Amino acid sequence: MNGCSERGVDVLPHLLDRGDVTLADDDEHDLRAIEESVADALESGCRPLVLGGDHALSFPVLRAMARAHPDLTIVHFDAHPDLYDSFEGDRLSHACPFARIMEANLAARLVQIGIRTLNPHQRDQAERFGVELHGCEVDMHALSLTGPLYVSFDLDGIDPAFAPGVSHREPGGLSTREAVRLLQALPGPVVGADLVELNPQTDVDGVSAVVCAKLLKELADAMIRTGPA
Repeated sequence: MNGCSERGVDVLPHLLDRGDVTLADDDEHDLRAIEESVADALESGCRPLVLGGDHALSFPVLRAMARAHPDLTIVHFDAHPDLYDSFEGDRLSHACPFARIMEANLAARLVQIGIRTLNPHQRDQAERFGVELHGCEVDMHALSLTGPLYVSFDLDGIDPAFAPGVSHREPGGLSTREAVRLLQALPGPVVGADLVELNPQTDVDGVSAVVCAKLLKELADAMIRTGPA
């Protein structure tokens, strides 16, 4: 696989690998370490494109992003809304990041795409926080998005027929083509993004990793195309 997006842009020269964040299996330490790493990237003039890891990382990433961009709109692709107040006793679970983000007023707007597991508690949470919920049938242009934008992409937003290498497979999701088209339709500026929840232990012949690489190139292209804030 080469480094070009479908627009023909070689994204590799635009990417700077700042390395991994060292985690200690301690919530407070790990939240702080992720937040500080993203803050350092922003201070150096980078626009972060963070690779996970599970979706819990979005909360500390957004704590750093919100200081630099106080009027963020988050575009969140996922099978799950990740709005639990607490999941299995853990308020910092991968099932809770967007509850923490919205509680802390880290975004002016949260638009979720691909959602197909909504339960009553999470529906109540979505109403509480004014979350805009969409399934897979969505027109990006009709969403009237305005920047700055942050994109959070959970791989299980993709149908498991295309990307089985996730921890929580949910049929009925986006095809890879639909996801790429939505990313290509993003307005700007896209000031940051994360791509999370690839699980190599459940992947089939590396298919999901290839999908991730495809999405990574199109996310990078969206950031290049839309320019800095």
